[in-house]
Amino acid sequence: MLPLLLVTVVAVRHRSVLAEGLAQLRDAEWPWLAAAAGTTCLTWVAAACTRQGAVVERLPRRRLLAVQFAAGAANHLLPTGLGASAVNLRFLTVCGLPLARSSAALALYLLAEGVGRLALLATLLALFPGALPLGALLPEGLLGPLLFAVAAVAATATTALVVVRRLRTAVSRFLRTALGEARAVHARPARALALWGGALAFPALQAGALVLVGRALGLGVPAGHLAVAYLAATVAVALVPSPGGLGSVEAALVVALVAAGGPAAVATAVVLAYRIITVWLPLVPGALTLAALVRMRVI
Repeated sequence: MLPLLLVTVVAVRHRSVLAEGLAQLRDAEWPWLAAAAGTTCLTWVAAACTRQGAVVERLPRRRLLAVQFAAGAANHLLPTGLGASAVNLRFLTVCGLPLARSSAALALYLLAEGVGRLALLATLLALFPGALPLGALLPEGLLGPLLFAVAAVAATATTALVVVRRLRTAVSRFLRTALGEARAVHARPARALALWGGALAFPALQAGALVLVGRALGLGVPAGHLAVAYLAATVAVALVPSPGGLGSVEAALVVALVAAGGPAAVATAVVLAYRIITVWLPLVPGALTLAALVRMRVI
């Protein structure tokens, strides 16, 4: 709840900018917003491809796609993607995969998605080196404490693995299962293509939707710079434990778009429109789909 509280405080302090951003939405070009909505729908297809690529067995396509749509709604109930992970883990076990292999497939998906996002960001930064001053995403003086926190977490995890034998045994067994699953998937070119192709397409489509929203509102920032801003912002807030990135993503995106050269009011309007299209409009249909899938015992 703390990130949501902080975002609320910031929103109240900058309510004039938010009001101006909302006013900007009235002048949006709706065909571009419709294209952004269509691009958002394709992200669920990309997620389904990546999920299928993470397992050797063929999954039911229509149900797999419906589960990705429903997982988006569940993702806004729990922090840091736990909702979508729980829904997909349950779906895989219902499809007949043992829990160990389902967990390994989930870990492989998360790894591929993270690698794909970072690889796309690195490629765009190489193509557009001056697109975004990355220091603008982190407040001054925060980098040191952040690195210290990461090192502390890593040291704590390592100590726990060394000291607790039962935990070490469980982790070792899981890693063997995960490596075996990864080898089996990459032994089949079609599965490997679905895994890595979907992992690259997913963040690319998300960034493309933001580019289209920026075009609809006349942000005036080049498409490549917009994509860099989006990917950098989502990477920067990946460790913030807010449900669905609620609040943290909005704040980081506004900062990134302003740092990329967009006016503050227009950048705020772009972020509001983007989150309405990608989060709030699909939320109720996604929740109803989730309820239907539970009722049908698909998950």
